[in-house]
Amino acid sequence: MLELLSDPAVWASFLTLTVLEIVLGVDNIIFISITAARLPEHQRRRARLVGLAGALVLRIILLMSIAWIVSLTRPVLTLFGHGFSWRDAILLAGGLFLLWKASSEIFEEVEGAEDTQNVTPAGFGAVIAQIMVLDLVFSLDSVITAVGIAEHLPVMIAAVVVAVAVMMVAAEPIASFVESHPSTKMLALAFLVMVGAALIADGFGAHFERGFIYAAMVFSAAVEALNLLRSKRRKASQSPPPS
Repeated sequence: MLELLSDPAVWASFLTLTVLEIVLGVDNIIFISITAARLPEHQRRRARLVGLAGALVLRIILLMSIAWIVSLTRPVLTLFGHGFSWRDAILLAGGLFLLWKASSEIFEEVEGAEDTQNVTPAGFGAVIAQIMVLDLVFSLDSVITAVGIAEHLPVMIAAVVVAVAVMMVAAEPIASFVESHPSTKMLALAFLVMVGAALIADGFGAHFERGFIYAAMVFSAAVEALNLLRSKRRKASQSPPPS
């Protein structure tokens, strides 16, 4: 252990992996925040914490089963000349679920905007179950990234723990911001649709570079921030001066 702590290469891989895990966790945070928003307000924070804690536990369990994770990438079925592994099947199922979930939320936002008072809050167990399904998919992707970057299991686990801790701190402000800005929520849902499509593409062996998705999201978020700033200034200029 002391040898690991004194090795600069180990620290470099730890920092790199921590940053990558945080970036890869953005879609996880957005999904958890939007799904938890269907709960009564007093249960939302607990759902976010349980969801992220579940993500941490799953990541550590998967990291400690590296040999099994590697075996998941071996083809077990061939269709139309393409070999499908268990990892592909998990990515396909997760991508389809995420695509369905995000599309359903978008439909409710567009068609059900006038009927929000009649929406029945979701059950806590049902929300946690949905979060755990996507936690498994995102955790698998995260662990495969960790195995490809770091060589030592303690380094991988430490990076994942730090990344999830950062996500836990960031989840509350992100959720509050998304819930208070409907246009931002729509943008986040569109981002989840893209992530779902990318997971499906990965499942079919057509890897789509996540960097393009994140770049598009950052650009869209910057445009949305400018729109929010403009709206805020317009409201301020139109409000009557204090008497």
